[in-house]
Amino acid sequence: MTEIENKSLSLQPVEENEIDLIQLAKEVWNGRKLVIKTTIIFIILGLLVAFLTPEQYSVTSIMVPQSGNSNQSKLGGLSSLAAMAGFNLNLSNGADLNPMIYPQIVHSIPFQKDLMQTKLDIKGVDHPVTYYDYYTKYSKRGILSYITGFPGLILQAIRGKSKDMSVVGDSTRILRLTLRQRQLAEQLSKTVFIKIDQKNGSITLVAIMPQALAAAQLGLRAQELLQQFITSIKIKKAKEQMDFIQERFNATKVQYDSAQIALAHFRDQNKNISTAIAQSEEQRLSDNYHLIYGVYSELAKQLENARIQVKDDSPVFSIIEPITIPNLRLKPKRSMILAIWTFLGIFVGVSLVFGVRYWKEFRKRWEESDKV
Repeated sequence: MTEIENKSLSLQPVEENEIDLIQLAKEVWNGRKLVIKTTIIFIILGLLVAFLTPEQYSVTSIMVPQSGNSNQSKLGGLSSLAAMAGFNLNLSNGADLNPMIYPQIVHSIPFQKDLMQTKLDIKGVDHPVTYYDYYTKYSKRGILSYITGFPGLILQAIRGKSKDMSVVGDSTRILRLTLRQRQLAEQLSKTVFIKIDQKNGSITLVAIMPQALAAAQLGLRAQELLQQFITSIKIKKAKEQMDFIQERFNATKVQYDSAQIALAHFRDQNKNISTAIAQSEEQRLSDNYHLIYGVYSELAKQLENARIQVKDDSPVFSIIEPITIPNLRLKPKRSMILAIWTFLGIFVGVSLVFGVRYWKEFRKRWEESDKV
């Protein structure tokens, strides 16, 4: 085989590939009207999606929780008072609350129920409304959910109340949610949440709302509620002990005042009497007064130390990044949506061009096979 024949054989595949690419380009060009129509349809759909998708604004706040780290009780040697009064007054420091629990607090029913009562300034409404009222009375999404959920309400009315909803006994401490409240609680779990950075120990709170100012107000309220809930959990033990000491202090103060007045009255009435009986009664009243005074004085110290303990156990949140009103919306990103739908329209249009071609060839071969 000559060198020229070898070159012609080596070039043959390249020429065939080039012919195939040119043929494909011609197919697309011949079907350009279908591609253009399909692309225009998808662009229109993309515009509808971009402009009908509800706007969402997001706010974030970065916090670092801090708390006292004292390891010894601050009450000193007051164990003798506990024995005299019949109760234990030794206060211990509250255990540190793991930040990994914070997301569960935010998603808890009590937290979300309080968050639903957040006052929001909404465009088009001349007065502040709560989060619950906004999504049940003013938001189009809230009205739409009522319309779509109407068949379910009818079925529920036909079936009647579920037996599980009946409560026997004292139910004053049991939280109850209506169907709408439970739906909004699930929505809050997706729009108000916390991200924990275990490396640097920071906490990022995120809140999302259809309006920028409302998002900032909801985020600020969520931040305040989170601090309140965490503080309440952290100081619960110390607070209970402080309340107990306060109760004993108030009762002892009444006894102290009574003993003091009794001793003063006796001395006033027996100034010039020096009998043994009078002296014995005065000694008894004086001993009782000093005994109660000792308990009263120690309880006053205990109460002050308990207040210090509550303050020391209260966590402090350092706000690294405060809540600010966002200037840019989180979504929809209209330019990106339009670009994606345009590319999808071109892809579908080209696919239809080749699909029509191969469908025609398939039908032709099918008909030919029938003739044979």
